[in-house]
Amino acid sequence: MQIAVIGAGDCTPEEYAAAQDVGSLIAANHGTLICGGLGGVMEAACKGAKEQGGRTVGILPDMGDGNPYLDARVRSGMGLSRNVVLVQSADAVIAVGGKYGTLSEIAIALKLKKPVFGYNTWDIEGVFRCATPEETVVMAVRAARLSPSYRSPPAGPESP
Repeated sequence: MQIAVIGAGDCTPEEYAAAQDVGSLIAANHGTLICGGLGGVMEAACKGAKEQGGRTVGILPDMGDGNPYLDARVRSGMGLSRNVVLVQSADAVIAVGGKYGTLSEIAIALKLKKPVFGYNTWDIEGVFRCATPEETVVMAVRAARLSPSYRSPPAGPESP
């Protein structure tokens, strides 16, 4: 299951803490966190995921290295166009705070019929408003597991 975390590269301390909690909880639910790979909310979410032993992927807008908590870097060179790749790669989307870049990702997700869960983000029809970071992850994990693009993890070895 791949869950996108979107939000501003320049965020408040409260948004940073919330995004870190979101990342930690995604990892605890065995999800792969995907994001834009830069700072702020993206960095915080990756940091939280890494602290729980999770996997992180950054879809970078340029040819840089992104934040230090990324396991994989997709150096797209696409600028803001990379938002489509990011959202298309997700089974569900979580928005924490955010500015216009986040707004564009929300719009893309809604257009692609991807479920979007928001914590202190844009108040837009179609975005499920959540009261806590924990609620965003519970809802996103549930939606991701129901997503047509989600593939169940392989079963363990069969017993003889």
